[in-house]
Amino acid sequence: MKIINKILALYIVHQNLWWAKASFIQQPRALIPTALNSSPFAYGSGFSETGASSSVMPTNGGVVGTGEMAGDLQLAKDVWDTLSPVKVQGGSLRTWSFVTPAVERVQVLLKTDGRPLVANIDLWEGPDNTPQKMGIYIEDGCLRPFNAVIETPRHGQNAIAVYNTGHLEFPLDACVEADMKGSAKGLAAVTQRLVNMSKPKVIQGGALKTYPFEPSVQSVQILLKTDGRPLNARIELLQGPNNNKQVMEIYTEDGHERPFFVVIETPGVGNVVRIVNASPVEFPLTASVEPYLVDSDSTGVLENSWDNGDGTSGLFFLQR
Repeated sequence: MKIINKILALYIVHQNLWWAKASFIQQPRALIPTALNSSPFAYGSGFSETGASSSVMPTNGGVVGTGEMAGDLQLAKDVWDTLSPVKVQGGSLRTWSFVTPAVERVQVLLKTDGRPLVANIDLWEGPDNTPQKMGIYIEDGCLRPFNAVIETPRHGQNAIAVYNTGHLEFPLDACVEADMKGSAKGLAAVTQRLVNMSKPKVIQGGALKTYPFEPSVQSVQILLKTDGRPLNARIELLQGPNNNKQVMEIYTEDGHERPFFVVIETPGVGNVVRIVNASPVEFPLTASVEPYLVDSDSTGVLENSWDNGDGTSGLFFLQR
């Protein structure tokens, strides 16, 4: 009888534990919006991780700054000290949405810890519309971080998508800086200054043009435009024969409404920028290529210098 009673007691305890476990209700986890979720958050509904609206919303982890620039495009090596970058693992996607039409352009910055950088950047304008896209390869993402401006002129649903096409062992850091409408000291002043101070060169469809630079030139600014036709070009940074340190393939459906502006870091000697117009002969483009940052050997001061195209040159200093 004692053995039977012990067996019955163990059975009753087991049944009580089973019913207690079955009646436990787990708290549901919050849904994190991503670019793959079919939700309105991916196109700027005002939702953010803190519950407040912002001018540019990172839909799945992006951090965006909205402050005005100090009259110059921020140096790619210095901007990382003021913004919180987003880690984009290899094979993953991050998006930044625009919740206000006041954002007319954005500055996109990418870097790595010294490993190669391979990524695609797309501009989404509403569903199933990509008016601008680019593919990027950089041999050393720490020595030559990516620093470009993407125009978003139309008042609609816009988003920036950064896709790390590299392997899992090659993550990258991304930052997106918004430029608000009416900002006199924003990114528009930088691109307009390059237009005013340089004489653009016409590159016919299927042609290429090279721009060699002195070792004192630390970075180069490039502006590609068309007269409203599509822009399809490739920008290469060479350091030696057929030694590509950086390659960018750019497509824009309207090169006048959305010109492409980029600042390329050119450390070392023997740097040559090569621009190839990948479009047919019916689609020429204009290229403005000038030094952006010059290291003066005599004073050790970083300064901006350029050629006006008429035999004169200009000079202005950068505050770091």
